Amino acid sequence: MEINAANISAWLQQLQANICAALEKADGGAVFGEEKWTREEGGGGITKIIREGQVIEKGGVLYSAVEGVAPDFLFKENSHSAMDKGTEKPQFFATGVSIVIHPKNPMVPIIHMNVRYFETSDGARWLGGGIDLTPHYIFEEDAKFFHQSLKKVCDAHHAAYYEKFKNWADDYFYIPHRKETRGIGGIFFDRLKDGEEMGFEKNFLFWQAVGEAFAPIYCELIARNKNKMYTEQNKQWQLLRRGRYVEFNLVYDKGTKFGLETNGRVESILMSLPKTAGWEYDFKPEKNSAEEKTLALLKKGLQWAE
Repeated sequence: MEINAANISAWLQQLQANICAALEKADGGAVFGEEKWTREEGGGGITKIIREGQVIEKGGVLYSAVEGVAPDFLFKENSHSAMDKGTEKPQFFATGVSIVIHPKNPMVPIIHMNVRYFETSDGARWLGGGIDLTPHYIFEEDAKFFHQSLKKVCDAHHAAYYEKFKNWADDYFYIPHRKETRGIGGIFFDRLKDGEEMGFEKNFLFWQAVGEAFAPIYCELIARNKNKMYTEQNKQWQLLRRGRYVEFNLVYDKGTKFGLETNGRVESILMSLPKTAGWEYDFKPEKNSAEEKTLALLKKGLQWAE
């Protein structure tokens, strides 16, 4: 496939459709509703939401393709920008698929994925994305499966990518004010472009592989955990962990910031938030409990993959 905006957009829409079909099958109950939207400044998207399923309480698989004058905050991140040179701001085009799934059963983890492509009229283009997992309760065998699966994807394209992007995820999905990671991380990369590690065409194949890895990985985790028993105490803990998820997304997440600062569709941008969440003042887990064990594993640098 020729790498251009039209073909990338078409591929992403098919990825969205494939992932929704896989999640509907894994859930076994609910189906995705679809809403198409347009952005006044240019572009639009397709928001697909699933609610109150047998497994998934709330989830979204979002496709977007937006364009217009490149926003100011992009220039602050790039020292070689048109703004620095005193010339007219370039136009931008950004497209991607973003996913967040919040399950009912607290033994099933929250998952997030994003794959995105960005280009400007002055010739810049890059790829970004990643997958990360936020278990309410960390099961070591699941954590190892998740990271080993991502390592396999990375290793098929570049031997250094897993370690590099795993460390990037550890740093990115970190909640400084809590001094803990959002979950067990995964892989994260941004501004992957020509001349970095591999040429753009090979990086594009890696980027596609990341998107295609989502469904088999998460559907396996659903199958492993959806029928596990849980208590009201487990549900209350789930609400607290969802609260941490909300804190990260509203305070630190760059994707949320990009959407809001480019006048994106608010309902789609905030789709990542759970239906319900909780906060309890100065919560302390019981000694030697599953909750205490999970908190002890929410830190950077843990090696889950062999």
